[in-house]
Amino acid sequence: MKITVEKSRNFVVAGHAGSGKTSLCDLMLYKSGGVERCGKVDQKNSVSDYTEDEQQKLSSIYASTMHCDWNDNHFFFVDTPGYGEFICETIAALNAVDSALIVVDAVNGVEVGTARAWKLAKNKQLPRLILVNRLDKERADFAAVLNQIQDAYGKTICVPFTMPVGKEGGLTGVVNVLKDDDIPADIADEVAAYKEQLMDTIAESDEELMMRYLDGEQLSDDEIATGLPKAIESGDLVPVFAGSVEKDIGVTELMNAVAQLLPNPLAKGEYELEDGEKMEMKADGPGVAFVYKSIVDPFIGQLTFLRVVSGTFKSDSEVFNISTGSKERFGPLYLMNGKNQESVDEIGPGALFGMPKLKHSGVNNTISAQNKVKPVVQIKFPNPVMSYAITAVKSGEEDKIGSGLNKLAESDPGIKVSRDQETHELILSGMGDQHLSQTLKKLKETAKVEVNYASPKIPYRETITMSGEGQYRHKKQSGGHGQFAEVFLRVAPNPEGFEFVNQVVGGNIPKNFIPAVEKGVVEAMAVGPLAGCTVQNMTVTVYDGKHHPVDSSEMAFKIAARTAFKNAMGSAKPILLEPIQTVKIMIPDEYMGDITGDLNHKRGRILGMDAEEGMQVVNAEVPLSEMSRYATELRSMTQGRGLFEMEFAKYEMVPANVAKEIIDAYNKAQEEE
Repeated sequence: MKITVEKSRNFVVAGHAGSGKTSLCDLMLYKSGGVERCGKVDQKNSVSDYTEDEQQKLSSIYASTMHCDWNDNHFFFVDTPGYGEFICETIAALNAVDSALIVVDAVNGVEVGTARAWKLAKNKQLPRLILVNRLDKERADFAAVLNQIQDAYGKTICVPFTMPVGKEGGLTGVVNVLKDDDIPADIADEVAAYKEQLMDTIAESDEELMMRYLDGEQLSDDEIATGLPKAIESGDLVPVFAGSVEKDIGVTELMNAVAQLLPNPLAKGEYELEDGEKMEMKADGPGVAFVYKSIVDPFIGQLTFLRVVSGTFKSDSEVFNISTGSKERFGPLYLMNGKNQESVDEIGPGALFGMPKLKHSGVNNTISAQNKVKPVVQIKFPNPVMSYAITAVKSGEEDKIGSGLNKLAESDPGIKVSRDQETHELILSGMGDQHLSQTLKKLKETAKVEVNYASPKIPYRETITMSGEGQYRHKKQSGGHGQFAEVFLRVAPNPEGFEFVNQVVGGNIPKNFIPAVEKGVVEAMAVGPLAGCTVQNMTVTVYDGKHHPVDSSEMAFKIAARTAFKNAMGSAKPILLEPIQTVKIMIPDEYMGDITGDLNHKRGRILGMDAEEGMQVVNAEVPLSEMSRYATELRSMTQGRGLFEMEFAKYEMVPANVAKEIIDAYNKAQEEE
């Protein structure tokens, strides 16, 4: 069928791992006739989880784009991973769609993945639907999970649209709260109460409707059909659906609701540009698309995923990458179902499509049929929370490793590759140990290299706590011109950073040698006297010295300044500083004691506790040295139900006992060298 923008719906399927997101996507494809047989995760034939890694883990690692027809509508949807370490896949997908379908496990209820999906969708102001899935399982409890959802996200916002008939193994179907009349007696009162609540919400979507409703008038079917989408689009209503994907109960009702209640791609009316301006969305305007995902896959090669923001695109046409200023060539336009491709000649707003072999386009790039379009606002991804120092197993493969990792980072925004200027280590950073292990596995497959990895060296700093002075005379005579320079330095703490001051009078050090003194100081600050760390936060003053008209040189003054600086630091009570991270941890309530106890053990300082989106939140400051394996530790402590974010906050003094260990280890290493 021809895809029209009015009949298009695009949405992300998100939630906690194990809630049944992938199975739901496979079932929607099957029910719509998009595939001939329903894929199963446990049988390793899921359309969505098609990679070997996903089939081995029996869970999603990557966001997978799909599409199908349903009741004269066309769905574009993205199945997203539930594990926190692959959150960048979910964030990218949420930035490519207009709505979100959040799947909740009827046994485990609201989990950290639920809270994260809700928060991300809410921040994007996306209309939302919720499916309480797996109601056929033992210990499944719709009422208990609904209470959790309502306590976390609002009793007047999250209202059931369908209710289950039967429990656990006796689940036989669902009833529509608004439309069905044949309601089982045991849930009749609840259904009536929720129907009244839905009618109240519908009436509140329009002032005129509200006045008539308050006067006792009944709302017509047309008014209900108009008011419901308005309430959902504004975020005042999030319908909750009951069902079982495994038994195909409640899924038809859910798919009908997607078609009837969620907005079409032009409903927003405008889209945001990188410079903060807004542009009108048009079906007939110039084609504008946004790259939300890019992969290099052994099955399908290099493939770029785009969302059409406005206008239309045609196959076999020239386009412009607005972000890079380069030209690209579109071949066939592919609608995707996992790894399967279906070519089309033309697509319009809201379409999610794949384009192979784009040479100059990556995530966050804006593509347009015209070169005068402004770039679309970019996706913001979280900071990495775990890093490895990477070295080559075989000598001479360092460049190959670096280029291979950089290529992988281009297609995975959660990966950062850098060279630490202080430790000279090649650093690979990501969202956790599983994420990093997955990246290294890809590196081995694509670049054919083996690597060693370890925790990176901590970038400690050194500074002083009081003023001090130091002097050094450099004198060397070995026939012909000798070397001579004498430098007197004063050091003092400076919280604002580094400052070099010249207070030499009387020409004791000629002005042309003062820059050499500063260079000597700066060189000495690169390798501090305590543990070889960078020195920071001090004012260094050169106030006296001596020179020789023949034997003095820039090199002599640099050498004298370096030793004078070390002597001055030694008299100014030097200390070690360590990087402190601001950490935000989201966990279910039952793990609060374990987490706070562990943070105290890590020398953490708890700043406060809060509740957010149904989860407990702990805010703390923790030394970076204690956080190198925290992604793994948190997963172990919470059975995979916790997540955290962190970013650099400041440097603080290292406790004396810890500093002694660091200094002793440094001195031992120096002796061995």
